[in-house]
Amino acid sequence: MAESHENLKLFRTWSSPYAMRAVQALKIKGLEYDAVFEDINNKSTSLLQYNPVHRKVPVLLHNGRPVCESLIILEYIDDTWNQPHPLLPHDPYQKAIARFWAKFGDDKLLPSVWRVFVAQGEEQREAAVAEAAGNLKLVEEQLKGKEFFGGERIGYLDIALGWMGNLVGILDEIAGIQLVTGEAFPELSAWIDRFAGHPAIKELWPPHDRMVDKFKAMREPHVKKSQHLVN
Repeated sequence: MAESHENLKLFRTWSSPYAMRAVQALKIKGLEYDAVFEDINNKSTSLLQYNPVHRKVPVLLHNGRPVCESLIILEYIDDTWNQPHPLLPHDPYQKAIARFWAKFGDDKLLPSVWRVFVAQGEEQREAAVAEAAGNLKLVEEQLKGKEFFGGERIGYLDIALGWMGNLVGILDEIAGIQLVTGEAFPELSAWIDRFAGHPAIKELWPPHDRMVDKFKAMREPHVKKSQHLVN
């Protein structure tokens, strides 16, 4: 049964993979909250008030106090409601390692996957795929002998890298590629299936068709730019 917290709100959008981290963590913790859906093109005064620096989602509001940035929100949730399902390891070294790979995911892996998605032309795509594959290999090595990055159950790093459970397949479908295959990345491919299909996670994903439409529109300017250069 979910634990009630009358003063817990999450400012999010329907599609943001960063906001989805907070959604997943709150679900795993069994915490009830009010979701405030934002229109990024017409941001509410509340969002701008609670996140005046970056002016973006997600923002977690707890007892009137805002917490910004998705990875920081994950740690706040875990520190505040640590039991019965801690997300971060107790051991300081293992905790530091989890934080390192979460940052690697945001700073290196996600941008490299995005470059594959928007690459135009064979040469550009081959270079982008090579870069992304190298980053994926490094991440896959962290899964050796484990069901989840957190061990036998979903933890902080699983949620931090959880965008792969939904976004990689959508990008593959739109761009006509297969970036994470069972043959090339057996551990990572199996983890994606386990994470995306986990009972606590699978009902949280945004509508597939709507996501495809959104990311097609995001890719279109790159396609048009390439066509313009060719013409």
